[in-house]
Amino acid sequence: MSQRVKIGKLAVLLASLDKEELTPFQDQLEGVKFCTGRAGSMNMQKVIAAVETAAKRQHIISEEVYRETHSLYHAILEALEGVTRGQIAIGDMMRTVGLKFAVVRGEPYARNGEGEWLAVAFYGTIGAPVKGLEHETMGLGINHI
Repeated sequence: MSQRVKIGKLAVLLASLDKEELTPFQDQLEGVKFCTGRAGSMNMQKVIAAVETAAKRQHIISEEVYRETHSLYHAILEALEGVTRGQIAIGDMMRTVGLKFAVVRGEPYARNGEGEWLAVAFYGTIGAPVKGLEHETMGLGINHI
């Protein structure tokens, strides 16, 4: 049995902390694959595409295996529910987001047979498309591969 990896916690830390703030957590990142990036838009599809593109380019998921893309998509949607408070819409509701994201792939269960999972976390701002009127937001989604 392997040790339990808290992929959701790691995703939240990666999305919300600066590089220097992450230093104490470097040893926890061993044994997982991860990537980070930024997405800002009034278009939800652009946010989803930014995460998917980063995960594929950084080899967190394989472009050749549909179930990996499918798992990522559901983790992204779950995380966006948190960002948007359950109303998965931004531009249609006259709001915009500026987000940092993280994708973490690992085995969160001690039993080896449970397999790999993906966690997606967003941290940033959401609000009216007027500079200075946004507020902080965060979302986390986890899905099995």
